[in-house]
Amino acid sequence: MQLLYNILVFKAALVLKVLALFNKKIKLFVDGRKETLTILKNNISPSDNVIWMHCASLGEFEQGRPILEKLREKHPTKKLVLSFFSPSGFEVRKNYKGVDVVCYLPLDSRKNVEQFIDLVHPEIAIFVKYEFWPNLLIELKDSNIDTILISGIFRKNQMFFKWYGGWMRKSLNAFKYFFVQDETSQNLLNSIKFKNVVACGDTRFDRVYEITKQDNLLSFVSEFKNNDYTLVAGSTWKEDEEVLVNYINNSASENEKFIIAPHNIKKEAIEKLKNSILKKVVLFSEKEEKKELKNYQVFIVDTIGILTKIYSYADIAYVGGGFTKSGVHNVLEPATFGVPIIIGPNYNKFIEAKELVNKQACFVADNSQKLSVLLTGFFSENKKRLEAGSLSLNYVIEKTGASEKILNYIK
Repeated sequence: MQLLYNILVFKAALVLKVLALFNKKIKLFVDGRKETLTILKNNISPSDNVIWMHCASLGEFEQGRPILEKLREKHPTKKLVLSFFSPSGFEVRKNYKGVDVVCYLPLDSRKNVEQFIDLVHPEIAIFVKYEFWPNLLIELKDSNIDTILISGIFRKNQMFFKWYGGWMRKSLNAFKYFFVQDETSQNLLNSIKFKNVVACGDTRFDRVYEITKQDNLLSFVSEFKNNDYTLVAGSTWKEDEEVLVNYINNSASENEKFIIAPHNIKKEAIEKLKNSILKKVVLFSEKEEKKELKNYQVFIVDTIGILTKIYSYADIAYVGGGFTKSGVHNVLEPATFGVPIIIGPNYNKFIEAKELVNKQACFVADNSQKLSVLLTGFFSENKKRLEAGSLSLNYVIEKTGASEKILNYIK
């Protein structure tokens, strides 16, 4: 199986080079990896004491970020290296100042991983959530490098737990410790003879709770909100926007305001959304031209990077994606600000969404009529809204603490 795997990695590298000619994201994936070894040679010396963290993409980075920031604080003389597999993570965080080096992880060939580990020579390797590359893990094991998994999540349909998955199970021996999110993951690892496992939760909760302590002021949002009741709709897709616009046009009170941060901010999509709304609308890109933002009822955010701060202004939040095949987006960011959350029907793959729904802090609208009932109810029943918001915040607070347990182990 290992031989077959190595052949597949070799063929995948060739195919990706061809696909890169036609696909911008794959081109970033391929071209970025060409720079990895040069970046490492230029920024890491043999005498450096290195801590290395690997993340698949941006979501995993946010899980690992609380650990990185504490490591920087506690070990300022050590060199921190952050690697990504996906361009969607690397391109957004390639200039992240919290570490010394940001790079792509090479494809998992024996030669690639030997060169990578030789240049990085980490004291400890930290993997976030998943990314189990057999050749890389074998090299870490053979090099006697302490390797841990944080915020790990395992499911019974993974190869590790199948009768034919012995060669993949063997690669897990590289991990000195598994810090997993839940008891299901712990029990699955225990079932294949791994006892070095603790269910300590998800570091994302530490990250989102820390957000409440930072400066979330956005003066233009303050001006638009003007202390009025405001719904913040984040990461919305076309399907979400259709049900939201139906409410805004047909049911919303004049005293309700709406901030919509679409997932797709291409000009055509933004213009289509704006034109579908019958109320007075202003775009983020137009805000400097408008003298009285408070006179508008709908604010469309046609930019990225500020949604988290905008959630701090919400009286109620709608999180998009629940009407799409991929499912609902991050419900923790609004939850940490203590507001009720509304989502579409596709959320069952996301444990935090399911748990918030069970706690009656998050509510499911599977059509326009249900959304209208929910929004009208929250607007008119202040006590109900505050109680649901309190449940959201308490859920986040109860789940914090994973980072401290992991850091105590690393120390």
